[in-house]
Amino acid sequence: MAGHSTGDFNENSTEAARIQWQSGSLWSRLKTQSAHGLRIGALQPIETALEQIDSGGMRFIVRVLAHLSQKEKARRQQARAQQVGMNPTNPFLPYENDLYVCDISPTHLCLLNKFNVVDHHFLIVTRQFEPQENWLTLADFEALTKCLAETDGLAFFNGGKVAGASQPHKHLQVIPYLDGLTAFPIDQLIMLAPAQADGVMRSPLLAFRHAMLPIEMDAKATTLTWQPSAQQLLISYRRLLRAVKISETPDWKGIQTMAYNFLCTRQWMMVVPRSQEKYAGISVNALGFAGSLLVKNQAGLKQLQAIGPMNLLQQVGCSAQ
Repeated sequence: MAGHSTGDFNENSTEAARIQWQSGSLWSRLKTQSAHGLRIGALQPIETALEQIDSGGMRFIVRVLAHLSQKEKARRQQARAQQVGMNPTNPFLPYENDLYVCDISPTHLCLLNKFNVVDHHFLIVTRQFEPQENWLTLADFEALTKCLAETDGLAFFNGGKVAGASQPHKHLQVIPYLDGLTAFPIDQLIMLAPAQADGVMRSPLLAFRHAMLPIEMDAKATTLTWQPSAQQLLISYRRLLRAVKISETPDWKGIQTMAYNFLCTRQWMMVVPRSQEKYAGISVNALGFAGSLLVKNQAGLKQLQAIGPMNLLQQVGCSAQ
């Protein structure tokens, strides 16, 4: 591994020096590298118009693409490559140096989301290739807890293509709370959700299979910072998978047995099993279950208004029974 570095990358360099994890530096690194990426064009934010739709007791945030984004173009090119038998590219191996933020751990690194809708949206990516359909591991949760401890926000994982994953290389994503965003619409429903006999919370307003748990801090913790045990988060994650009837593999090794979305904040985590990636032409990933949806144009917005966002989630989820 290369030596330590804390400065910006040389824009003419083909390889970036490794940035070792330094406690308390993630937010400043995100801002510095975002400014760099915007300056040279490596970071390509997606322009959207913001709408709101009330549905099923929740006020959904709906973003409408201003035009066909570079991300959509790249996705179509990747689909065409697969159709003609070409190997699709992996943007994480190698990753763009200009999107690299820092190393998180020996197994994970932090990259900016190239096609971001929200500023400083970042990815927690495995250094070596792992399939996106693999179960989340203790190493994944160790990296996640380090990032959420320094950057408050919503973390999520799209477990497979059916769950909205656009890349096959395992990665979690984090959208920081900033510019007035302090929560997502799902937060209010989770706060009001009753605990069931098994101790798992389920909201009567969500007509699809789901399970939620609060994140409780270690009683022995003496610091004021958010730093729960990664092992405890892993245990809770597996408990939620069982609660939504997703069967485990021996020792939780290998490929998942069903597509699902995982969402996590400093206060709670949630798992939603998936039956399909889209309905009526509208794609849904984990953010949809947080109450945030993306449509391609005004026609898509009208389609969503006619269907109803909560009904959309019910269609791409699984029966609550």
